[in-house]
Amino acid sequence: MISLKRVFKTFGDKVALKDINLQVKEGEALGVLGYSGAGKTTLLKIISALDVDFQGTYLFKGIDVKEHPGKVRKSITMVFQNPVMFKGTVFENVAYGLKIRGYPRRYMEERIDEVLESLGILELKDKSAKRLSGGEKQRVAVARALVLDIDVYVFDEPTSNLDVENIKVVERAIKGLIERGKTVIFTTHDLLQARRLSDRILYIEKGEIVEVGKTEEIFKNPGDERTWRFLRAVL
Repeated sequence: MISLKRVFKTFGDKVALKDINLQVKEGEALGVLGYSGAGKTTLLKIISALDVDFQGTYLFKGIDVKEHPGKVRKSITMVFQNPVMFKGTVFENVAYGLKIRGYPRRYMEERIDEVLESLGILELKDKSAKRLSGGEKQRVAVARALVLDIDVYVFDEPTSNLDVENIKVVERAIKGLIERGKTVIFTTHDLLQARRLSDRILYIEKGEIVEVGKTEEIFKNPGDERTWRFLRAVL
């Protein structure tokens, strides 16, 4: 489904991603691990077709993402670590993706109520999204993704601003996507969360993929010393 070959990304003289080669299958849950500044968010933006200013090749279902980014974006959504709320209510924020896809009002209302209730924020439906707390904004951003029925869901630290109970709520929602056969790619600093949710783990350091492998194999017997040092430092 997702194929990146020899992808490089630079910001001026700084190399943010170096020779990225990655294949992600349909229905896979991929956890992306690495220190802050390692290139995780940059990689996710490219995967989400939000950044097409890179060197190399990225094919999504055989489509060249550089040539057709708008087409690919219809199949992928990304939730940012520090999400920006649009002007208006929570309902209007969550409805945005459905509205531009032409869904009828009745369907939007039913679907949004269902998702907001599952995330414990139905009571916020008519409140101004910009006035919410950080944790509430995080759950609204997750809701904006969950209401869509698309192929790939990308999450950048989806539970970083949440308390223990709401972490469980969001994890349950992500597990629901995985159980429905959706492709999920996410970053997290919570290694136990990565272990709970991922089929495979990708470890990135200084913009370079160090290794990718099955979750339990990476945690129990990493193939590269840099991965071992990271796991030892964080666990």
